[in-house]
Amino acid sequence: MEIQTFKNHIRYYTPHHFVYYPIILTFIVFSIYFAFATEDKLIWAFISALFIAMFCLAYMLRQHYALTLQNRIVRLELRYRYFALTWKRFEVIEKQLKEDQLFALRFAPDEELKELIEKTMQENLSGTQIKKAIVHWKGDYERV
Repeated sequence: MEIQTFKNHIRYYTPHHFVYYPIILTFIVFSIYFAFATEDKLIWAFISALFIAMFCLAYMLRQHYALTLQNRIVRLELRYRYFALTWKRFEVIEKQLKEDQLFALRFAPDEELKELIEKTMQENLSGTQIKKAIVHWKGDYERV
């Protein structure tokens, strides 16, 4: 398995990104084409709308369910790691951070986490800035 870094941390799900989406996008393109190129414009417009709705619904549901659960797990992991490192509760600090900051901090190893949290609080670093500030990237190989 390749070591995870800022440059390669985005993850793709092959059946969804490279099979389902290309197929549904092809159907959308052809149905829109037929909506303009044939005399049955109304039926092809309806078919196009259905394919577009299927595309949007599949994307939203896949992302929503997985990311909602992942976000809860990341928060719990950060709470546990912060408590294990400092013997202090993370919830007070957590409320002062934005979601992108919290989720970026998960890539920081224990040795860098406390200092990076302090720097984020002082300088209001963005999620991308936090990720770039990590020296020894802690890969998250099991995320969605």
